[in-house]
Amino acid sequence: MPEKIKSLIQLYELLPENEKIIVDVLRQLVLDTLPHYCKEKISYNVPYFYGKKGICIIWPATIQRGGIHEGVLFGFWYGNKLKDVDKYLTHGTNKQIFYKIYKTPEEINQQKIVRLLKEAIKLDKQW
Repeated sequence: MPEKIKSLIQLYELLPENEKIIVDVLRQLVLDTLPHYCKEKISYNVPYFYGKKGICIIWPATIQRGGIHEGVLFGFWYGNKLKDVDKYLTHGTNKQIFYKIYKTPEEINQQKIVRLLKEAIKLDKQW
């Protein structure tokens, strides 16, 4: 694995097919939901989305230091500040980042993710 991934193309070349599909579906949901002022960059070797501050991150298990061994982690940078009315996110050992891990694309609940993204956008606008 290269020391630093610099592009989505480079990232996708490293991922197994299942992770690639999950990352692609999650990225598309995020890109379709975030307002124009928000941006995407490769940070920590994975897709990271931010506005005024960090919003969310998509971390495939293939990329080291994500803390997962299978699937793709979709984390909210300030998940601890989200209401998460559906109790959809996992509150792991990190006090700030709350997340969901997907092992198949079929597990992705578009409606709940969009609801959380909209809540995270409102939070980001308050900073």
